[in-house]
Amino acid sequence: MITQKICMLGSFSVGKTSLVRRFVERIFFDKYHTTIGVKVDKKTVPVNNTPVELALWDIYGEDDYQKVKMMYLRGMHGYLLVVDGTRRQTLDVALALNDKVTQTIRDVPFVLLLNKCDLADQWEIEPDTDKTYAAKGWQVLRTSAKTGENVDEAFSQLSLAMLAKMNSTSSPGESRST
Repeated sequence: MITQKICMLGSFSVGKTSLVRRFVERIFFDKYHTTIGVKVDKKTVPVNNTPVELALWDIYGEDDYQKVKMMYLRGMHGYLLVVDGTRRQTLDVALALNDKVTQTIRDVPFVLLLNKCDLADQWEIEPDTDKTYAAKGWQVLRTSAKTGENVDEAFSQLSLAMLAKMNSTSSPGESRST
């Protein structure tokens, strides 16, 4: 079995924990609970007929007072960069986090999630934000942890990208499990 570490990155209260819960447990809670430190969940999924164990690192949200520690990202194979569509500043935080990850870890697959699409009438980010970043070659999805919209798709796209990267960088005979 292949094990892949995925980190959930973004500002506080963007829905990182809710997305993980929706994906792993198929549930959604309206009540907000701040993540302190890191919470790790696991889920095994088939990716191109290969069982892949996803270790999901739900990392506390970044804000003016608390910055994500890069040590949490060590060994990361991919990440979901989560934005709350109803709060414009969360896009700025996500972009800054992406820059930090790119400088520190380099070429790691990621998907930008514009979360809370069930509240589209309350969005503060521009309607074409997904198209803007997709034009840069980014994978971008509008998601809702509440309704489940594109949640499985987000983890699936990231898993496919991680395996493709792993297969392109491993040499013959090299172990594919990490």
